[in-house]
Amino acid sequence: MHSAIVWNNILLFSGFVLLISCAPKEEQDHTPTPYHLDIPAGFSEMKIPADNPMTVEAVELGHRLFFDPILSKDYSISCASCHLPSHAFADTTAVSRGVHQERIGNRNSPSLANVGYLNALFMEGGVPSLELQVLAPLGERNEMDLQLTEAVARLNQDSSYVQLAKKAYNREIDPWLITRALAAYQRSLISGNSPFDQYAYQGKEDAISQEAKNGWLRFQAFNCNACHTGFMFTNQGYFNIGLEEEYSDPGRGRLTDKPEDHGKFRVPSLRNVAVTAPYMHDGSLKSLSEVIDHFASGGKSHENKSPLISGFKIDEQGKKELIAFLESLTDQNFIQKHEALNVTSQSNR
Repeated sequence: MHSAIVWNNILLFSGFVLLISCAPKEEQDHTPTPYHLDIPAGFSEMKIPADNPMTVEAVELGHRLFFDPILSKDYSISCASCHLPSHAFADTTAVSRGVHQERIGNRNSPSLANVGYLNALFMEGGVPSLELQVLAPLGERNEMDLQLTEAVARLNQDSSYVQLAKKAYNREIDPWLITRALAAYQRSLISGNSPFDQYAYQGKEDAISQEAKNGWLRFQAFNCNACHTGFMFTNQGYFNIGLEEEYSDPGRGRLTDKPEDHGKFRVPSLRNVAVTAPYMHDGSLKSLSEVIDHFASGGKSHENKSPLISGFKIDEQGKKELIAFLESLTDQNFIQKHEALNVTSQSNR
């Protein structure tokens, strides 16, 4: 998920127009089936917009749209091209490529696991909802490069999509429906059954190794949990961590236009972090070992660097233990489930 300052304005305006002009007008002749969100132990309830309730049919439609290259200009990529189920819906490259094999900006594609819990989208927090976020990659030239009007026309030519739309929202396919369905599917991507969850929230002492337990103690001793806290392992704040002395990407400063926000980015969740490399907003750190080295060093000098980034001493054994803890946050059940769902979906088309 990527952004530019122009998109912050376009998204807010477009979202307002969609909400006002495209609100449902037809009476229901089919009652969608409520979708049960399986909230893991230790998690809070997810806030669901009143105009986009979770239903089985909406999630099914959004799932199909997410994996279908029909939403890209040249039919070459889908949302899943940059958000891979096998990597907790993150990418494996520093910066993804869109249609025409263009480089997409200069930001790394983050994991979408638990994205429904985020207060704001994009790394600078410029978009307030998943419904609005959908508009950016679709219309961005270097991403999917497809206007919503064209997306609507394509989908309405497919009778199976028309039927799914009727079942999910009792309406014809339009921009409102596309954004809602994709958002509903993404809210279903809840990951909370890692070995660490089983240990910390389910009381299974043997779910993680002693090495990982030691790493959890080190994680707290190094004050990593000052920012990577709660069930999401993020406080969703925005910080400059001294990754660069000069930032080509202003981060939150792009949104606020305040000098003190230059180089600040949202604290990422650490869930499934072992399978979402490379790391940082630009994918510049290739491994967990490099990430630990960065924070242990105290980062580079920058006027906005957080005072929390002060460095610490760690030996090879300590690093091994810390990595073991971070690896224990990988929810293989979540990954395997969505890999299987994608395979099943493709075979049923």
